[in-house]
Amino acid sequence: MSKGEETKEKILHQAAELFNQQGYAGSSISDIMRVTGLQKGGIYNHFKSKDELALLAFDYAIAQIKQHYRVALRSKRHAIERLQAIIDVFRSFVDNPIIKGGCPLLNTAIESDDTHPQLRDRTQQAMNSWRDMICLIIQKGIEKGEIRSEVDADEVATIIISTLEGAVMMSKLYQDSIHMERVIKHLNNYIETYLQI
Repeated sequence: MSKGEETKEKILHQAAELFNQQGYAGSSISDIMRVTGLQKGGIYNHFKSKDELALLAFDYAIAQIKQHYRVALRSKRHAIERLQAIIDVFRSFVDNPIIKGGCPLLNTAIESDDTHPQLRDRTQQAMNSWRDMICLIIQKGIEKGEIRSEVDADEVATIIISTLEGAVMMSKLYQDSIHMERVIKHLNNYIETYLQI
């Protein structure tokens, strides 16, 4: 990796954390300069605008999360194990966040809802990717006889994602991971009793 590429990745990582903690609207170019230690010209040497940086920083954050899912799923073959691995990875983000500030998907979805259409679209694409991953695991599990045939994959994806994201919000709000622990216990029970054959 060249020095320029290293600098660009450093900016992306630090901007992703800044946007995730303060929001896009709440982060100024001065804030970006402060966290990166670069002058405005150094930032704009790599990015055309704050908007471009926000989109690419979001992509960077999501790519980091996807990498953790890929690693966790690599050794899992059974659909139930794969779903539980997704839940375990998500749970690990509470204690050891990849990007400081909570779930970038949740934070960006809330902030960009009405204020930044491009960022909202990018967030929706990331959510679709997560939903698709869960649905594919369930569909393959049904085909292999590991998951009950009447299970609606999209419905289960909604339940898992909404429950996990709600637990992140409550855990952050109360600064207490008990909310995530309860959700993990509930989802694992739900998967084992409702989905598994």
